[in-house]
Amino acid sequence: MRTAATQITKQEGGDASRPLFLCAALIALGLITEPADASALQAQIADRAAATIRFATYNASLNRNSAGALVRDLATPDNAQARRIAEVIQRVRPDVLLINEFDHDDAGEAARLFEQNYLGQPQRDATPIRYPYRYSAPVNTGVPSVLDLDNDGRVGGGGDALGFGQFPGQYGLVVYSRYPIDIARVRSFRRFLWRDMPGAVLPPGWYTPAELAVLPLSSKSHWDLPVTIGAGRTLHFLVSHPTPPAFDGPEDRNGRRNHDEIRLWADYLTPAKSGYLRDDAGRRGGLPARASFVIAGDLNADPLDGASFNSAIRQLLVHPRVRAVPAPRSAGGADAAARQAGSNLAQRGDHAEDTADFSDRGASPGNLRADYLLPSTSLQVCGSGVFWPASDDSLFELINDDTAASSDHRLVWIDVSTASHCTRSATPTGQ
Repeated sequence: MRTAATQITKQEGGDASRPLFLCAALIALGLITEPADASALQAQIADRAAATIRFATYNASLNRNSAGALVRDLATPDNAQARRIAEVIQRVRPDVLLINEFDHDDAGEAARLFEQNYLGQPQRDATPIRYPYRYSAPVNTGVPSVLDLDNDGRVGGGGDALGFGQFPGQYGLVVYSRYPIDIARVRSFRRFLWRDMPGAVLPPGWYTPAELAVLPLSSKSHWDLPVTIGAGRTLHFLVSHPTPPAFDGPEDRNGRRNHDEIRLWADYLTPAKSGYLRDDAGRRGGLPARASFVIAGDLNADPLDGASFNSAIRQLLVHPRVRAVPAPRSAGGADAAARQAGSNLAQRGDHAEDTADFSDRGASPGNLRADYLLPSTSLQVCGSGVFWPASDDSLFELINDDTAASSDHRLVWIDVSTASHCTRSATPTGQ
């Protein structure tokens, strides 16, 4: 039905009689009910023709230890990890996809090669998928600060970069889309300084004034990507990848930065609080009050478990503009926690909602919910899930318990519609 509705949208033109001409076919297809008059018919067609859109976020761990290594790995179609990642994407078939931890290169070669050699090629019996639009841009990871940000007495290395990384672009992000991205209206907050957030939870006494004068809030970047989903309709894809609340000390500088990276989106959605925000082009303010959006990314914050600072993710989960819906789930998350045991046994959260397979030993946190797709209240939610097959599933080999074989994160997807009805809610295999 989704295909039929999409075709109808494309076929409609300026002929006012076209809806009447299509009436019998639409009723036969079950896309509309028999209307009382022509105006009611047109309203039904407009409502049904709004396709349900599948969004996905995937920390694919397509990062490498040196600049250019990912391009070399993707230059041929035989990299085992990239093939597994591509197959997962082909089986879920998102319309708009964010990939975290995808090394950025200024020429965009890695993003092009991944689509050409992996997404565009059949992985086993999965069908190739193509995206006519994609977006990537520089990030803060690996960019030298020339300052001792980690206070280890030396200047240089990943800990002294503007965002942790061994080279500029490591752990970057890329968006693929079947729908046009309005490049001219993209907003980026990569250069916004952490100190310029009112009430920022900076680690007391850790950074010098000189360091705060160059340290951005975003460890990678924050992007507002306007996606054109239909005639006159725009949906804002708000993507980021906050630093994990770990790998620091009692000052909790990473946990505090994670909290405020998440807070940036919470304030961006709140007109009364967003006036201080200034994007990289100098434009101030946040998202218009009536705009539709989906927040996406590996936000590195579990609602109940892990080391988040001050329940960071709740800033979005309880935000009045974010639709309160059940978390995406999988059979594999619960299965993995039971099999791996360890730290998972002491957790409070529902393991079916986990999206990341982290270490379960010693002080490690165990598996967590780290990856999110949070729609605005203006959107109808038609379905959601986490691609995490259980160990007895034939697709388990795509992820298994060897995180190096694919990723330590799982793809999360959600179907949304701007209409009051859904035209797509089929659950992919591997849930």
